[in-house]
Amino acid sequence: VTKIGRVARVRWRARGRILGAVDKRRMTGVDVFIFAAVGVGICFAAYNFAVIQRTKVNPGRTYQPANSPLIAVQAELAKVEQIHATIDTGAKAFLRAEYTICVQFLLAFSVLLLILTTVGSSFAEGLFTTVAFLVGGFTSIASGLCGMLVAVDANARTTVAAASEPPSRLTAAFNVAFRAGAVMGFALCALGLGVLLALLLAYRVHFSDVSEWATMMDCVAGFGLGGSSVAMFGRVGGGIYTKAADVGADLVGKVVHGLEEDDPKNPATIADNVGDNVGDVAGMGSDLFGSLAESTCAALVIASTSSDLLDAGWAALLFPLTISAAGILVCMACSFIATDLKPAVREADVESALKLQLISTTFLVVPVVVYLAHALLPDKFELPSVVSGTIKASSTGAAICVSVGALGGLLIGLVTEYYTSHSYEPVRECAHVCKQGAAVNLIYGLALGYRSAIVPVYTLAAIVYFAFSLADLYGVALAALGMLSTLATGLTIDGYGPVTDNAGGIAEMAQLPAACREKTDCLDAAGNTTAAIGKGFAIGSAALVLFALYRA
Repeated sequence: VTKIGRVARVRWRARGRILGAVDKRRMTGVDVFIFAAVGVGICFAAYNFAVIQRTKVNPGRTYQPANSPLIAVQAELAKVEQIHATIDTGAKAFLRAEYTICVQFLLAFSVLLLILTTVGSSFAEGLFTTVAFLVGGFTSIASGLCGMLVAVDANARTTVAAASEPPSRLTAAFNVAFRAGAVMGFALCALGLGVLLALLLAYRVHFSDVSEWATMMDCVAGFGLGGSSVAMFGRVGGGIYTKAADVGADLVGKVVHGLEEDDPKNPATIADNVGDNVGDVAGMGSDLFGSLAESTCAALVIASTSSDLLDAGWAALLFPLTISAAGILVCMACSFIATDLKPAVREADVESALKLQLISTTFLVVPVVVYLAHALLPDKFELPSVVSGTIKASSTGAAICVSVGALGGLLIGLVTEYYTSHSYEPVRECAHVCKQGAAVNLIYGLALGYRSAIVPVYTLAAIVYFAFSLADLYGVALAALGMLSTLATGLTIDGYGPVTDNAGGIAEMAQLPAACREKTDCLDAAGNTTAAIGKGFAIGSAALVLFALYRA
């Protein structure tokens, strides 16, 4: 009887271990929440894309009422269609060349990564890391490609929308450009988050035991490395092409031949318009995707080294992903402010609408993140510390880390807007100084650039101090995720810029009425500021990720 009882207990424990392993492979409530946010983000991106398509590149007479302003510019609209096709061809040619090199690099480096990780650990871990690296790289390529194609598709439609309204209204053109940015922002965030969670769930089938999750997160960290590798090509390579095309067009057009900006007699304007999309859409998208992937992976790796968080379960471990998921939902809810609740009608409304987007999403995402932190994380937990053995952290401290990052990102964005917007004194002073010559303009502009970095640098230092004090480098990674929690909105207003810039160039090259170009110039003036805000977020989040990666 004793022998039979002992055998029964062994079989029951084995059955319990098997059931526990199966349990860990099932989707939890947190997984469902994240995938739901991903689905909502993709659907919202598809909805905005469908709305953009309602504006035809060359609508023709049959689509227009008798009193439509487009009836009088049918010949110019035919030129718009031709110019749009040329820019589209150039953009696709550049992407084909750039991403061919990216794919070759990913494949070549994956072999080296497999060898190095196999030597350092085991072949299985090396294989999983390499697969995550390739998945991250190709996801970054897909994100940049999506943003680039949508921006190119929307630029001519923004021009047509500007020509279709009376001279005093900007609403239609603003909404087309804003929705184009929203397609890029929500598609990129949803795609990156969904692929990362799917990768985690797939790896959890192999690493079924809780004690193996730290190894699993080390392997998943390859996802961030892959995204950053493509971002290097997209941001640096695309940025060099952008500035070379821009300066080249200005030199041959303005300096040599005395032509106006985007004059149709200057063939370099096509390369200039392609470059706007290459650098500020595909490049910036890949850059911010890399920051998001790296900060998420860094937080996951650090969390997996805490026995308290592992004991708390899968939901506590995935808290970093829920920050991005909540951000998608909050950004979607706030996006209707600019398009429906407070639309841009006049020039003064454009900047205020974009600024309101950034402020509203930041202040709404903070309470949501506080709730998630208290719902998913244990009240008190220990984390490994780079200073001493361990540090005591709490769910409240984690929520403060995310909130400080989000509010710090908003402050950096507002300071960037102050120094780059034509509505404020610095830009107006710089424009006035231009009358005294190029040398004074260069000196004054450089001085403004130095001064504009003071507040962001101190803001980043304060974020690192508070986050590190509360939760060591895990807190710094959470602060980076907090700064990127409104990434969907940040990419929306960032993608808005090159779309309106291209729209103005197309209006000039197609020789549309001056009133149309004036409207696109109003939109483009705000677009230059939004591009600078996007760069501020990219640099700030990258600085925070740099600290977090030391521990990961």
